[in-house]
Amino acid sequence: MSVLKSVKFFRYFTVIACLFTIFVTVTGCARIELMSHVGKKIVGTTAKSKGRYKVGSPYTIKGRRYYPAVNYSYNKTGVASWYGPNFHGKQTANGEIFYQNELTAAHKTLPLPSIVRVTNLENGRSLIVRVNDRGPYAHNRIIDMSKRSSELLGFRKQGVAKVRVQVLEAESRMVAEAARNGQDTRGMEVPMNKAGYKAPAIVEQRPPHPPQAVEREVLAAKPYVPGHVKDGVFYPDPMIAEYPIKGHRIFVQMGSFTSRESAMKYASSLEKYGRAQVHTITIDGAKYYRVRLPNQSIPAADALLEKVSADGHQSALIVVD
Repeated sequence: MSVLKSVKFFRYFTVIACLFTIFVTVTGCARIELMSHVGKKIVGTTAKSKGRYKVGSPYTIKGRRYYPAVNYSYNKTGVASWYGPNFHGKQTANGEIFYQNELTAAHKTLPLPSIVRVTNLENGRSLIVRVNDRGPYAHNRIIDMSKRSSELLGFRKQGVAKVRVQVLEAESRMVAEAARNGQDTRGMEVPMNKAGYKAPAIVEQRPPHPPQAVEREVLAAKPYVPGHVKDGVFYPDPMIAEYPIKGHRIFVQMGSFTSRESAMKYASSLEKYGRAQVHTITIDGAKYYRVRLPNQSIPAADALLEKVSADGHQSALIVVD
């Protein structure tokens, strides 16, 4: 009888043990599955980066040295290009996410973010954009515009355009201060393009509070106006300013001198590339003599720049005047 009881007890204990093992296994799997879902939710809901303020240290790309710096007097001409599909959704140099339909641009040395006015010297269109990325590094381009910005400036189809790039000091100080304080500066450039916009006063220590990031309107709530939709929100297009323009020539600038004699001597040594010109300019009371090779088109300037660079003239650059 005792043996029979022992057998029954052993069978009973075995059943209980099996049930307990199954319970622990199922519970463990459920916990693992639950944790995996939680992990997915955490990863999937990561907030979009709002970027940060950045100037950066000197760096070298393709043998050229670049020196990022704050420069509120920046006002230069050159050739603009644009970028979009291959970079859409990727991170910019200041940590934001690049959207090709926003009014942004890339520049090699200006602080991130900065506010600049870009004027297409071929059609007079002018647009205010926010610089939030580094580049471009091909063919000595002066600035790389987002796809939407290039459309508004009227050069997306041809890919490049002669432009003037001017830093807007008050606006650049404002977005820089906002970024330093951890504020999101995305979209601040949009209201700056609106008719009637007034620039903030320049205050060294405490700039004015930044405007609203963007103006949002409910779809179909208002009559149709040009714009685009992102994440179900309608963003109106900026008003494009237009300025009268006159003919602008494109050059490969080989060097700049403080001595006219030195400039003339250098110009005469460049005969194999064409007839060099010496242009005089006065900056803050000082005269500079710039040695330039004229070109008929952007492709011609690109080809010449590539040739002189290959011959060791690494400081040559494309300018528009």
